[in-house]
Amino acid sequence: MPEGERTTAAGTIAWRSRDFRFYQLGRLFAVLGAEAQSVGVAWQVYQLTHSPLALGYTGLALFLPGLFFVLPAGHVADRYDRRAIILICYAVQAIATAALLWLSLHGVGSVWPVYLILFIIGLGRAFSGPASSAFVPSLVPKEHFVNAVTWGATIYQVANASGPMFGGILFTLALTGNLTHFNGAPLVYCFTLVCLLGFIIMISMVAPRPVDPATRKDVTIETVLAGLRYVRSTRLLLGSISLDLFAVLLGGAVSLMPVFAHDVLHAGATGLGVLRAMPSLGALTVSLSLLLSPLRRRAGKTMLTCVGIFGAATVLFGLSRNIWLSCFALVIIGASDMVSVVVRSSILQLATPPEMRGRVSAVNWLFIGTSNEFGEYESGLTAHWWGAVRAVIIGGVASLAVTGLWSLFFPALRQADELTTEGLTAVEQQFSAAEPHD
Repeated sequence: MPEGERTTAAGTIAWRSRDFRFYQLGRLFAVLGAEAQSVGVAWQVYQLTHSPLALGYTGLALFLPGLFFVLPAGHVADRYDRRAIILICYAVQAIATAALLWLSLHGVGSVWPVYLILFIIGLGRAFSGPASSAFVPSLVPKEHFVNAVTWGATIYQVANASGPMFGGILFTLALTGNLTHFNGAPLVYCFTLVCLLGFIIMISMVAPRPVDPATRKDVTIETVLAGLRYVRSTRLLLGSISLDLFAVLLGGAVSLMPVFAHDVLHAGATGLGVLRAMPSLGALTVSLSLLLSPLRRRAGKTMLTCVGIFGAATVLFGLSRNIWLSCFALVIIGASDMVSVVVRSSILQLATPPEMRGRVSAVNWLFIGTSNEFGEYESGLTAHWWGAVRAVIIGGVASLAVTGLWSLFFPALRQADELTTEGLTAVEQQFSAAEPHD
């Protein structure tokens, strides 16, 4: 086989799995709907309140269920059928989206019902997140896992780029005749419901993977907290997950995009959809390049470098007053974050025993939920104090500082080389006997 054909075959090897194909197609639908819905909710809340702090509360409402339930959710993912958990959770989210649709059709005088529905959606995500993350390794052979992670990230970024654009376009689409009452948020929520239905159908076609009875544990404080203890004792996991936590928590600008689109760049709802799509465009470009040329060496140093670039690009976005420069900064933010996602996701699964993946994934989900949803609240709060522009610039500088500190505190992460179980285990063993040092 010619070299080019071998490279292409290796780049698509995860797609040989039937279950992987159904899962990723369903995930494409789910993320498209969720991202479109996030634009609809953000614009609707900002129209009601004109308050950055109110936008921050949308992230807090999504985050709080994870804070309280994600560790038990990890135990559930290790004990019960992960496919069934995923289906139940997305059915709950579909019902919640239907409630958002009902509210928007009947007029929303207060944002508090929206926050309550977002809390329910966050509850569904808290249980589906660990189950989904632990579900993926069972869909492909172990030697194809990094390829599966990269493809999963690519599918996510395709949907993450397209979803906000759909949301912005649908929100501003002017229907006529008997359909005028669907203009704005209701049309976005209808789109999300169709996407969620598509996800449920696709996941229903994935062959069930029963949990090995020998690995099932009774619910105790010990089993629920086992994932947290494992992450704390594994320097690679603790370093990679906490780096993402603090860098994105401090440097996140996504939740403030309605403010930038409306008040700084004067681009409207369609401009908001374009801005929201730009990080995913950058991430998609990088993920496609990683499929053709996988990251083989210096994974840890590459991750640290890209998180630093993420912080610098966040500062540039905060300083920009031109929509095209803002879009460029957001593309760089997405591209640099994509490398971090692939490295962290690979470390998470390859450095974790199969019977612990649900609980360790729950810890990761808690950290990621903290950096994303709670990060939205943090961004809204700091924007309320200092203004949106200052909040983004200070957050980007803080992300740069975190990157420097983590390169010193976690030498195991800095020295991580090949993304294989054997390579990661060797690095972990090298540094596990001593405190981090240069």
